[in-house]
Amino acid sequence: MNLFNIKNINIPDMTCLLSNMPDPVTARESIWLPFIQEELQCDEETVIIGHSSGAAAAMRYAETHNVFGLILVGAYTSDLGDENERESGYFSRPWEWEQMRRNVGHIVQFGSTDDPFLPWEEQQAVAEGLGAVLHKYTDRGHFQNTQFPELIDAVRKLRAAA
Repeated sequence: MNLFNIKNINIPDMTCLLSNMPDPVTARESIWLPFIQEELQCDEETVIIGHSSGAAAAMRYAETHNVFGLILVGAYTSDLGDENERESGYFSRPWEWEQMRRNVGHIVQFGSTDDPFLPWEEQQAVAEGLGAVLHKYTDRGHFQNTQFPELIDAVRKLRAAA
């Protein structure tokens, strides 16, 4: 599913790649992380934008890889008691916050207190663990609408920081 409409975005000297991830239902770490490395070729010049399970994948990827930046949307720290989340593999061990902070130059996070799937405490724990620049909302739910200009602004700011 394409979450954000990126067709009309023009950021000079920047390429945007939107890709359907394999195994979209369970989002297994064992499938997604190799895909991020081998197919998407994320490296120290890459800003990874991850939503929900994609945020969990981006964080795990950043534990072992250098990336320019992470933009996390609807990020969380546990399987939330959900069997499918448990099967993904992201939540089977502690998060390596310090290692992620070392491997990532810039970390921006978007979260909403009215997210129907993620308790605010989980989102806040991510922000605290990563020392992320947190954009807190009260009316965005799980960020599943198609208009998200703040995300584009965040990308532009990271581009300017490069």
